[in-house]
Amino acid sequence: MNEAAPETPGALHRAIDTKAFEHPPIRKYRAAAFQAYVLIATVVFVVLAVAAHYVPYFRIDLVITRAFQSDKGALFDGLMRGLSWVGFVPQVDLLIVLMIAVLFLLGLRWEAVAAMFAALGPVVGSLIKLIVARPRPSADVVHVLRRLDTLSFPSGHVLLATAFYGFLAFLSYALLKPGWLRTILLVIFGVFIALMGPSRIYLGQHWFSDVMGAYVLGSLWLALSVRVYRWGKLRFFLDQPVAAEKPPPSAGGR
Repeated sequence: MNEAAPETPGALHRAIDTKAFEHPPIRKYRAAAFQAYVLIATVVFVVLAVAAHYVPYFRIDLVITRAFQSDKGALFDGLMRGLSWVGFVPQVDLLIVLMIAVLFLLGLRWEAVAAMFAALGPVVGSLIKLIVARPRPSADVVHVLRRLDTLSFPSGHVLLATAFYGFLAFLSYALLKPGWLRTILLVIFGVFIALMGPSRIYLGQHWFSDVMGAYVLGSLWLALSVRVYRWGKLRFFLDQPVAAEKPPPSAGGR
């Protein structure tokens, strides 16, 4: 006889989509599409990284930077500066810790652990920066708001935004029922990710190709983070307070 799952008090339980944790049949087409994307994105990133190693910047980099840096008004300027500011230390670290702590305190323990993994994307990006060794945009070519002594490819701001905030967007979509809360969270995370790249170009601290490389690498790390999350969901924190996973039926069960 099946026992009903205990009620989790509070608004969060009412917002959680419990069907998101049922195990559907194997989705062969979705798995094939995912594998194809990973392969194509990996090839694209490797090509970009090799090109960035040998070429300080491309013509399209210069064209796009000058287009972004043309007079856009005070509102646009403030938005671009503010977005980039959020991605610098120490505020970026404080935001990551805060959001992971919120997940854990809400009872989403495995989600908090997986979010920590997603936040490690920039570590991989830093290692790639050392290998590619591409210099930052020069103030002799474009306007540079503030000179940075670190390397340029890929953009750490964009990589973190895509991997970490993209993972939070995934959790919002996967865990919450359709409604205003899920919609608002998806819009906030989506806009933040989409505008982080332009903000880095506008400030003259990255080229367009740096940003695109970071979006591609960030999407790959996001895909890996989702895989780690789904793998661990069946193995750890099955009885966590919120969004507990149902263990799969035994092989001999009916």
